[in-house]
Amino acid sequence: MARGLFSRAWLSKTYHIQARLSYVRIKYLFLTWLAVFVGSWVVYVQYSTYTELCRGRECKSIICEKYSKGIIDGSACSSLCEESSLYFGRCLSTKPNNQVYTGSWGDHDGVIKCQLNDILHYELGEELEPKKEVALFDKPTRGTSVEKFKEMVASHLKAKVGEQANLSSLVGMILSVADSNKDGHISLPEAKSAWALLQLNEVLLAVVLQDREHTPRLLGFCGDLYVVERVPHTPLYGLSLPWPMELWIPAGMRRNMDQWFTPSWPRKAKIFIGLLELIEDIFHGTFGSFLMCDMRASTFGYTDRHDLRLVDGRRVIAEEAFKQTMILQRCEEDEDCVYGVDCRTLCDRAEHRCSAEVAQPNLARACEALKDYLLRGAPVHLQEELEKQLYACMALKGSAEQMEMEHSLILNNLKTLLWKQISHTNDS
Repeated sequence: MARGLFSRAWLSKTYHIQARLSYVRIKYLFLTWLAVFVGSWVVYVQYSTYTELCRGRECKSIICEKYSKGIIDGSACSSLCEESSLYFGRCLSTKPNNQVYTGSWGDHDGVIKCQLNDILHYELGEELEPKKEVALFDKPTRGTSVEKFKEMVASHLKAKVGEQANLSSLVGMILSVADSNKDGHISLPEAKSAWALLQLNEVLLAVVLQDREHTPRLLGFCGDLYVVERVPHTPLYGLSLPWPMELWIPAGMRRNMDQWFTPSWPRKAKIFIGLLELIEDIFHGTFGSFLMCDMRASTFGYTDRHDLRLVDGRRVIAEEAFKQTMILQRCEEDEDCVYGVDCRTLCDRAEHRCSAEVAQPNLARACEALKDYLLRGAPVHLQEELEKQLYACMALKGSAEQMEMEHSLILNNLKTLLWKQISHTNDS
């Protein structure tokens, strides 16, 4: 009797152990399957995203086909399409239509930028998606004289930067760029390339500021593909995290994390002074005023000597062109009146049209965007005065022209305050 009870108990215990082992096995099998499924899905999404965003081969193929047919020409065409000495490196694209790659061209480390759509005209809104036109490289047409092309360029620039006393000088600079082989003549393929490039805000800015130090130098072009100097350190600050991690990190914590890996404070001060100098360059510059409509960290970088560089000028627009664009924009509320990321105007609700004047000048938006960057790590004795001046800067309203004296005063006060702190250090 006792032996029978013992046998049943032993069998029951063995059954429970086997059942538990089966449950654990099924549990781990399910978790393994789930991990493989999620991992495969992430890999698939990343691969799909990469193949959609990174289309450098397609870009090169289109450009070189046009070059081989004699439609376009430029200083980079031979290196790209015949000598294969202009190499595409790492993909940096964030939009399928705007291809961006690191590149190597002889002794130069550059960044290659190429448009996969037709000639770009940026629409309002944060995404700045290009709008297609009928044909690419369709202007100027065969038979157009150099004088006629010069008139086309002058008319286009006047629409962009407004009536400027030295507009003819800017036209001359554009024609000099168009003459890619420097033979004193502009061929039709060179003119087609120059006209396509002239539609791009970033290229116009590179020509306007070619003698200044805060924009990368234009190294060459072929059609609407162009190469600029590479900036060693980008973005200005911030961590690049996989998108699944981004979803789970609170916004406040993310902002703090972005400030963890930044240069020492004196070097940050020098970088910020560079931004103030860039704002000076484009405010009432030689060829009018420009608005910087994206003050995010990804727009800027810096050199090994901690000199600021503008690495993405697509959202820098001539103020005259900005005004003409905004007054054509329909709106229901102020939020509808945004160009790029942070250039805002007010909505006239009676007319359902955006007003022409920008709500905040470049300086105010720069101070707002980099306030935390500059205050973090600042010397204790400087904190109060620096914060006071930054908030005064952020309070600027209206266009810089409307409050020119106050704008200049605040900018110069900030530069002086920061320069006094770093002028005696090696970082200056």
